[in-house]
Amino acid sequence: MVWSFHSATSLIFGRDAVRQVGDIAKRHRATRVFVVTDAVLVKAGIVEQVHRPLLAAGLTVDIFDAIQPEPALEIIRTAIDAARRFQPDLIVGLGGGSNIDAAKLVAIVLAHGKDPTDYTGDCRVPGPVTPLIGIPTTAGTGSEVSAAAVFTDTERKIKVSCLSNYLRPLVAIVDPLLTVSCPPKVTADSGIDALTHAIEALTAVDQAEFESRPPGGETVYQGNNPIADAMAKECISLVGKFLRRAVRDGNDLEARDGMALAATLGGLAFSNAGVALVHAMEYPVGGAVHVSHGAGNGLLLPYVMRFNCVGRERQFAEIGQLLGSDDVISAVEQLRIDIGIPTRLRDLGVTSEMLPDLADKAFAIKRLLRVNPRTPTRGDILDIYRNAW
Repeated sequence: MVWSFHSATSLIFGRDAVRQVGDIAKRHRATRVFVVTDAVLVKAGIVEQVHRPLLAAGLTVDIFDAIQPEPALEIIRTAIDAARRFQPDLIVGLGGGSNIDAAKLVAIVLAHGKDPTDYTGDCRVPGPVTPLIGIPTTAGTGSEVSAAAVFTDTERKIKVSCLSNYLRPLVAIVDPLLTVSCPPKVTADSGIDALTHAIEALTAVDQAEFESRPPGGETVYQGNNPIADAMAKECISLVGKFLRRAVRDGNDLEARDGMALAATLGGLAFSNAGVALVHAMEYPVGGAVHVSHGAGNGLLLPYVMRFNCVGRERQFAEIGQLLGSDDVISAVEQLRIDIGIPTRLRDLGVTSEMLPDLADKAFAIKRLLRVNPRTPTRGDILDIYRNAW
């Protein structure tokens, strides 16, 4: 079996690591830096923690602070227009996954033109993008090291993704102190997203079988592999130890350290092995009712785990051990309750009449279903939605 593993070019991790951003940008010969972020982080003073060292390094900086959670295509296009006017040679994505993903999309279009919709799917980015630094302020998506950029197609009411190893940031700066101001709900949503990434990576289809599944062609995801396994396991262990603590007390710095590392490890694991049925089912839900990606994933996770248990008994037993329980699904359900993740789709505003359309859309995302250890039918997906409703 031949497999490969990809990451950001450099990873800088630790408290106050963000202070290095100016020196790092200068080292990569940047002169004009475009920061993609949001107004909440401006108000919280976090943007200033990035802006100040960039200015101290003698760089010209422009800040775009209009990104919103689960960003719509229109916002991405607005950011691209602003970046074109500024003409940066380096982009910084600062914030949660939505902000870093938006920065990736800006980086694609600045380098290659066209529209973000021209690059959706697997390996459609034709070459290197504008250099990018990812700085997360939440602990969950792993976008600072991943090959994915997700946005909401408002016309189709579904989240869509661009997947390419060219989208992995040049540098990831993971400073746990930037997550301290993250409110409990965002901490919970992002943290269970990290757990979902790790569980889907660890239970992904074996690589040999993955390669034989349609659709074929070039792909970022490649199924189960040893390095992704190791990182997924450590992520799961860290989430089990620290997520409840981080939600309960945002100033618990040990918990913030642990969750920041968990998120990055989960991002490295899933962006090589792949994510699967949970994500395929969350994308249409998120597009329809605008729930956060993490909350949607966390809600669906135990229902999909129950479907995937067949054939992955060893991996699920190991996940249970890492979470300190003999019953892994009950452990995930209890964690979900403890941190306040909704447990039913109806709690999100999904109606029973919406379920068949959601199933159609999820079943069409073959690139994710290909990663799932058990191949679902459209009827299987509808049954899972009904169970979760």
